[in-house]
Amino acid sequence: MDTALFFPHATSRRIGAAAWLPALFGLFLLAAAFGPARGAAFAAPAEAKSPASAPAATASVTSDLPPFAANLFQGNFGQARSAEARELAPGDRLVLRLWGDRNYDGVVTVNDAGDIELQDLGALPVAGLAQAQVTEAIRSKLSASGVENVQVYVSPMDGRPVSVFVTGFVMKPGRYNGAPSDSVLAFLDRAGGIDPRRGSYRTIRLLRGGAEMGSFDLYPFALKGALPLVRLQDGDTIVVGEKGPAVSASGEIRNAARFEFRKGEATGAKLAEMADPLATASHASIVGTRNGAPFNLYLPLREFRTLPLADGDRVEFLADTPGDTIMVEVQGAIRGASRFPLKRTARLRDVQQYIAVDADRADLTGLYIKRRSVAARQKRAIEDALRRLEESSFTATSASPEEAQIRNHEAEMIGKFAEKARNVTPEGIVVVGSGGKVADIALEDGDVIVIPEKSDVVLVTGEVVMPQAIVWNGDKRLKDYVRGAGGYTNRADTGNILLVRPNGEVFRTADATIAAGDQLLVLPRVDSKNLQTVKDMSQILYQIAVATKVVIGL
Repeated sequence: MDTALFFPHATSRRIGAAAWLPALFGLFLLAAAFGPARGAAFAAPAEAKSPASAPAATASVTSDLPPFAANLFQGNFGQARSAEARELAPGDRLVLRLWGDRNYDGVVTVNDAGDIELQDLGALPVAGLAQAQVTEAIRSKLSASGVENVQVYVSPMDGRPVSVFVTGFVMKPGRYNGAPSDSVLAFLDRAGGIDPRRGSYRTIRLLRGGAEMGSFDLYPFALKGALPLVRLQDGDTIVVGEKGPAVSASGEIRNAARFEFRKGEATGAKLAEMADPLATASHASIVGTRNGAPFNLYLPLREFRTLPLADGDRVEFLADTPGDTIMVEVQGAIRGASRFPLKRTARLRDVQQYIAVDADRADLTGLYIKRRSVAARQKRAIEDALRRLEESSFTATSASPEEAQIRNHEAEMIGKFAEKARNVTPEGIVVVGSGGKVADIALEDGDVIVIPEKSDVVLVTGEVVMPQAIVWNGDKRLKDYVRGAGGYTNRADTGNILLVRPNGEVFRTADATIAAGDQLLVLPRVDSKNLQTVKDMSQILYQIAVATKVVIGL
């Protein structure tokens, strides 16, 4: 496709090009462990319900998830507070003294509604307030009634600590001291929190004199901040029950954790309510056991909500419904919009009528595409080559002490080289043009179309003394540009120099003529007596140079 036809017009509107985020790469070992299983999950039909349709990766993804609400116990609730800083609860008694335009000296009690009764003023809510806040609340109440010149003194009458037993499935059962107004959470925190493997976050009982005074569920507090206010007494016992049925949830959700259910409540709808799936989630993969046999299921979310779940199930929420549109970005010498929503079947030609290029600055023959999927494949290829290089180096045998010393030196060099190589980020360049023509290829979501600016320089980088841009001249040859960059370093491989065109094409300098806008990459020389090591490292250097337009040193 001719570039003159590809861009039929240009406008004078100006807009900045947005930056493209390079694709995040996965570690090779994780890719090896999870790649095939994840692929099986996405290959399953959308409505598949057979045991084979559930992805095997879910087991390893969710097996190490912490219980939901486990982060409550980090020592923050169990910290001791002064009497003045403690929050009031029903049953607390306060010494209250007023003098001035209004006089009072007595004891008031916080009733079950959380109020205290003030003479001639009515009820005042104080539950959840600290002592200083209560003083200000009384002053405000008096002021609202027209009583201004009054001094207020408030002091908690029940400052004596209580001793409470904490037992059941907690980390450190024992007897703990605290204030009567301290919450059940505070005493659980002092006991090291709930045992994450065996303890229940939903069945916690308060015993007094052998009788049950109430029960607590920490999920409403973790989700909405709701926790009953109970005044503890000396000798009370807090008992954490055994963990109920639990289901692990991961994937496209906001709350990845192991969720505990009350008896009869373990359903897909209840799990979705607590796990809070993202808008992208469309399917659920369920792995578990039924009647002693492995159980696997893959369902759309609408059907998953009615599914009964069992203890030990592992659920992964997946985004498995392709959208009808893709987003493509344009960078470089353009004047106008830089992002375009297109149909999923769009090709490069379909976006041409929307791109307004800067005709004076744009190098239309240099157009190329940066693609995330290509960048990921380039990264995997580099990782695979590094792994083979390290394996061959670390497993090589030596016939003599001198050879062993050489091998050790090479292994050290390879280790440092591999560390540098793993830090590179491929650009995922797709070469779509050659000889002034642009191929009409299919576009992918996240593609970045790059239209470079025209350039009058040649960039010389890599193993030269002074990497820099040098003005292009048709009479100059390779040696002239290298000389302009200070010449080769003593590590340069003078027979291995790459030429990169603006459109991403890569040649060896012996095979192409240097043009304006080109980049020269002088690769380093691999010093090793092992020919296989030289070959492998040279190949990796070439891969990195092609994928990133960067030369890494040895």
